[in-house]
Amino acid sequence: MDRKTFLKSLVPLVAAVPITAANMKLNELNKMTEPLGKTGKMPVFFLGHGSPMNAIEENEFVLGFRNIAKEIPKPNAILCISAHWETKGTFVTAMEKPTTIHDFGGFPKALFDVQYPAPGSPDLARETKELITKTKVVLDDKWGLDHGAWSVIKHLYPNADIPVIQMSLDYNQAPQYHYELAQQIKSLREKGVLIIGSGNMVHNLGMVSWNRLNENFGFDWAIEANEKMKKFILNSDHKSLINFRSQGKAFDLAIPTPEHYLPLLYSLALKDEKDNIKLFNDEAVAGALTMTSVKIG
Repeated sequence: MDRKTFLKSLVPLVAAVPITAANMKLNELNKMTEPLGKTGKMPVFFLGHGSPMNAIEENEFVLGFRNIAKEIPKPNAILCISAHWETKGTFVTAMEKPTTIHDFGGFPKALFDVQYPAPGSPDLARETKELITKTKVVLDDKWGLDHGAWSVIKHLYPNADIPVIQMSLDYNQAPQYHYELAQQIKSLREKGVLIIGSGNMVHNLGMVSWNRLNENFGFDWAIEANEKMKKFILNSDHKSLINFRSQGKAFDLAIPTPEHYLPLLYSLALKDEKDNIKLFNDEAVAGALTMTSVKIG
């Protein structure tokens, strides 16, 4: 039998194969993880999330989040690295239905009533785990979505119709480690995954002007640090940003603890040479916080 005749003989056999639930699930996974034909490589965000109240307020920052979402293709899934999930080791949420975590206190009941019922993605969690060889990644079924994730993603995609997973920050590791770990998940950009770092470039709650919480202003050290950070970002000087403890007093005041700053390094590590950079929501708040956010690509 020649090759042409052999191939023809396979047609009725293929047509007779039933479309089982397992086949359908496999097709859905392939659809999610294959490179996007129309959109190509997804951009990356670093979002200055600020106060949890941004989840329910109408302000310029919320508008900035909504507008930036309109500039990009709708993702197949979202992977968020939030300042509010610090762990010993690296974890990735892998449940089907992550809960909405209200990890704060002293806010109005309306904020605690917010639910963001986005689905999870065990398949994306497993793929993320497989990509990372720098450390052992643990699949987590307990965490959910903390406010560093849902308080901003709800403005990007209010219908909660895009799967979201989170990856934790290992508090034992140095900045260079986090940067290098993030580079190992870069290929997810080619598969329709929007990767978001959520924190604040300048974040010193100990020096916040609590009686001026709703005012857009920054202390001199906050403005100095923020301007230097933006310069390093626009010049792709990631080394200076990784070595933030060598940048002087303004940086020390801006980053008293690293958890809100490290998500920026995750986002920058995913930048390709040809990616454009866009800054938005570039305002200081209450003296000691900046909402400056970054779109990469």
